[in-house]
Amino acid sequence: MRTLEINEPVTLTLTQNIKGLLVEMRPQEWAKNLLVFSGVIFSKSLTDPHNILLSLLGFAVFCAASSAIYLFNDLCDIRADREHPVKCVRPLASGSLNINVARAGMVALFAIAAVGSLALSHAFAVIIAIYIAACLAYSLKLKHVVILDVVIIAAGFVLRAISGAVLIEVEVSEWLILCTSMVALLVGFGKRRHELALLQGAAGNHRSSLNDYSIEFLDSIMAICSGAALITYALYTRADETVARVGSHGMLITIPFVVYGIFRYLFLIHRRGEGGDPVQILFRDRATLLNLALWILTVAAVIYFPRIWHFG
Repeated sequence: MRTLEINEPVTLTLTQNIKGLLVEMRPQEWAKNLLVFSGVIFSKSLTDPHNILLSLLGFAVFCAASSAIYLFNDLCDIRADREHPVKCVRPLASGSLNINVARAGMVALFAIAAVGSLALSHAFAVIIAIYIAACLAYSLKLKHVVILDVVIIAAGFVLRAISGAVLIEVEVSEWLILCTSMVALLVGFGKRRHELALLQGAAGNHRSSLNDYSIEFLDSIMAICSGAALITYALYTRADETVARVGSHGMLITIPFVVYGIFRYLFLIHRRGEGGDPVQILFRDRATLLNLALWILTVAAVIYFPRIWHFG
């Protein structure tokens, strides 16, 4: 494929541009925005149509905001992505999407996110604004700052989880937020490890912060994040507020699913060489997908049928 210069005009059909724009929006990554529903799930609101509608609208707003960020990031990284063995096939990097169309789509999505979040609530709009500001800072500068680059990514997951509670006006569990943070950091550092292993000596050419990482250093951090995630989740299941909200100690039986999920992720990274895209792992690894489904079903059973789970 011929390499295009960034400012070189490209003649593409409307269909090609629409297809390229949809690919750049990365709808498969919208799975991350499902964290918005954590509020409605853990607050026993799945039978409340109003709260479900609010969560659905919040999910849609986050999808618009995250897709706008993906477009912005790829517009900034066209040259770097062309040197990447995987990202080089993205529409902007490969020249199968007109840059001006991408810019127009980005502006439209940012506008939808802004108007939509304000229509839902001012508190939710503040979260969206913080999320967008952090992601823009990441794309422009912070992705080149070692450790902070992953912290920013993890913060995005935490903001999604918090927004779900803010939307339906329920209290956010500190332990659940801490657990979400640790899991997000684990996934973020796992992605950096995958990039480092994939690009090897050319890693710094794609992202300067990769020069400051090493496989051994990332393995150490991931071990810490894994342990912290397990501990904080276990403490969340046993916390007084959780027991009071759920109506039993039943959340304790969900711990094995979290243990297996984290161990499976580490196995895929260390033994299968995966970890570049956690969403792909989720939908391609049957064991991970089955474990997640069982965790969700068990959590739902514990929360909505509390009388079954009284121990002792």
